[in-house]
Amino acid sequence: MAAYVIADVEVTDEALFDEYRKLVPATVESFGGRYIVRGGASEVVEGNQTPHRTVIIEFPSFEQARAWHASDEYANPKQMRIDSTNSNVMIVDGV
Repeated sequence: MAAYVIADVEVTDEALFDEYRKLVPATVESFGGRYIVRGGASEVVEGNQTPHRTVIIEFPSFEQARAWHASDEYANPKQMRIDSTNSNVMIVDGV
């Protein structure tokens, strides 16, 4: 069953985040992932969440998503994201 990495990202360092964005796609692809949403317009229609940059990445399974997030390949870019954003990231199972 597919699983999704969902991130809500508020960028605090544009230059570092731009470097991160250049490195991540190859790591996603190497774990069988693909981008479903990568930024773009968003609108909160219920609740009081402040919309930031939303990213959704689909992986073949929950295990593949978790393996990508914990991988050595993603470790350096992940630290770049942590250092350049305020973000919340979760992995969810698809249906």
